[in-house]
Amino acid sequence: MTLTHTPRPQWLTFDCYGTLIQWDEGLKAVVGEILSEKGEHQIDVGQLIDVYDRHEHRLEQTPPHRSFRELSTLGLQLALEELGLPSLPEDSQRLAAAIPKMPPFAEVIETLRELKTMGFKLCIVSNTDDDIIAGNVAQLGGYIDRVITAQQAGAYKPAPRLFDYAHEQLGVSRAAVVHICASPMLDHTAARDMGFRCVWIDRGTGRQLLPDYRPDAILNRLDQVLPLFKSLGW
Repeated sequence: MTLTHTPRPQWLTFDCYGTLIQWDEGLKAVVGEILSEKGEHQIDVGQLIDVYDRHEHRLEQTPPHRSFRELSTLGLQLALEELGLPSLPEDSQRLAAAIPKMPPFAEVIETLRELKTMGFKLCIVSNTDDDIIAGNVAQLGGYIDRVITAQQAGAYKPAPRLFDYAHEQLGVSRAAVVHICASPMLDHTAARDMGFRCVWIDRGTGRQLLPDYRPDAILNRLDQVLPLFKSLGW
């Protein structure tokens, strides 16, 4: 699908972390604290994050379904062990405690307010647990109408099950939604496979497009959706 010559969406769905919430910035900060407490100066923060991401995403797609809190704990433990570092319970506790406190990007709250003024309904669809994301949603000005999590659906992106569950809960078809996201690996894969409209917020983190999919629009900040949607007559 494309954005031009298609109906105005009833709902806008959002990836949370990296799109609305400062995930990369927050993750770098907490991983830096973990490495500092271990007195580790040889392992780069980015190196540990890359290894952690690899384990976490693999675990998300490995049955049986487990909570994000459990998977992030195990993913961090495996990453530390792979890099030859000691893994302590307080490491994962620090990570789990940091995620709900990660703040929104500077333009997000005002953009959500304006989207509500334009008449859109707003829903987050996220690979996390209800209790973890609650702290982030509380920082979004009360403009989010629904929050759909992997915990509720029993599935993680990019599995279609999470998006199918979200659309069922919202009572809409795929054609009535535009998804706004930051992750090519997770969200673009689902958009490609399922055929829903997708806007990529590319904040310059180095994430690369999939070789066989291009989103319907590519923007650098969330507030750029406002002139885009207005140009479409939405």
